[in-house]
Amino acid sequence: MMVLFGRKKEEKKALACACSAAYSACETVEIASDCCAQTQEGIYCIKVLGSGCASCHAQYENAKKAVEKLKLPVEVEYITDLQQVLKYGVMRMPALVVNEKVLSIGKVLKSADVEALLRKFT
Repeated sequence: MMVLFGRKKEEKKALACACSAAYSACETVEIASDCCAQTQEGIYCIKVLGSGCASCHAQYENAKKAVEKLKLPVEVEYITDLQQVLKYGVMRMPALVVNEKVLSIGKVLKSADVEALLRKFT
């Protein structure tokens, strides 16, 4: 809404979140630090941000292995869309995001290292 002799009011964008009680993958239109923290505890979303290169794909596979080993009820998302990656402020890839927090940037973590990071959330 525009006022004649004033500033334009800022519009607040709402989050579009597909999380459910079954810990489905969290998909947000706009990044928020506590997307679903009010409704869920533990790990509710894991993302690997990458460009599609071999290193990024290796990080994705290692994250999936860690989730399987810990028997977590969550899917790992692999995001290669540059616009979505930039919303996290990530300039080097691969990056690991857990519960909308960037935990690792620019290096491929082994599955054991990913497990150690995920254990902090459980």
